[in-house]
Amino acid sequence: MKDFTKKNIKSLKPSATLAINEKSKELISKGKKVYKFGFGQSPFPVPNSVISALKNNADKKDYMPIQGSLSLRQSVAEYINKRTSNNFSSEDIIISPGSKELMFLLHLGFDGEILLPAPSWVSYEPHAIIGQNKFHWIETSVENNWFPTSNQLEQKAKELKNKNIILILNSPNNPAGSSCKNFEEIANIAKKNNFIILSDEIYTELTFNRKYNSISKYYPEGTIISSGLSKWCGAGGWRLGFFAVPKNLGQILKMLKILASESFTAVSSPIQAAAIEAFKGDHTEYLNSTTGILDAVGNYVYENLKSNKVLIQKPEGGFYLMPEFLNSKFKTSKEMCDNILDKSGVALLPGSDFGFKPNKMLARLSYTDFDGKTFLQNIESGKKPDHEKIKKFAPNIVEGTKRLIEWSKTL
Repeated sequence: MKDFTKKNIKSLKPSATLAINEKSKELISKGKKVYKFGFGQSPFPVPNSVISALKNNADKKDYMPIQGSLSLRQSVAEYINKRTSNNFSSEDIIISPGSKELMFLLHLGFDGEILLPAPSWVSYEPHAIIGQNKFHWIETSVENNWFPTSNQLEQKAKELKNKNIILILNSPNNPAGSSCKNFEEIANIAKKNNFIILSDEIYTELTFNRKYNSISKYYPEGTIISSGLSKWCGAGGWRLGFFAVPKNLGQILKMLKILASESFTAVSSPIQAAAIEAFKGDHTEYLNSTTGILDAVGNYVYENLKSNKVLIQKPEGGFYLMPEFLNSKFKTSKEMCDNILDKSGVALLPGSDFGFKPNKMLARLSYTDFDGKTFLQNIESGKKPDHEKIKKFAPNIVEGTKRLIEWSKTL
């Protein structure tokens, strides 16, 4: 059969996170009990006021501006400025069908090279491959909370002298759930070497200490902020994200607008209208409650799973953990995760999907397999649930963790 695929696309496979979700659903449909610890999706409902705004604007049918409606862009600028002390205007914001789309277009249009901390979200590398940009992994460690050090970045700067560079950071990060502690020193190296930073802040509202920390505070002129509604607002399927681009990177914003005009055209009109309420409304109580639940559930998994067979770091935000299994039975982390799914019914993603070498027995665990609506309705506002609440309202988390512990004892 004749091959119609471009050379740089042939090495790609379907996104690992989406693939594990579909595989889990397929196994469930065949009668297998699966604990869905592989796919990262908010378990919580969209806030009622945001749902009402969507219903009230369901009649909106006209195309919106390529960059997004003015009212929404103003709302996003106010939202991000309040949290980061930046000075973005509506003209610095571009709205897209999920922040992933803008990341894809950035890679497609950018002429340069990409720095990726290992671990990194599964789509950063494929985006670089599709955009035909050379990428460089920076191997991080638990000692630095899974973020690059200033020495590592300084070394990369020497190796890649005079090249256009984008460094992608994600805090709290996917897959470890850890927060960056060295933003200022990273910012100083980036500024010194004219790196552009893409700060993926999609989980930052879900930081468990409720403090919104952004590297843009230290390097505002060179940091593009990316976020959206999928994680903190529980609206992943609505597909609404944004970039906030500093004025001296206006050429990048111009490039993104051109590519947007030739790809997604504009985001759904009703969803843009509803997003204004998401970004302008006061959702403090909702966020205190949802982060309280995630903090308690993540800590439950952490406290129960850690052992002399499983190394694991306490989560600081989002809804992920990254256990390392100490064993010599498997050659790759994928082989290990396949065995875990087969023997215990727990679906995990291998560390190799996040930039680690295949022989490192790391995996990503998402602790969101529970009914977030019911959980929210049965806790006191802003109060972290105790173990009894977790056992009652997150039974799959409890049972899946138990099965993973039992599996680890076979190592």
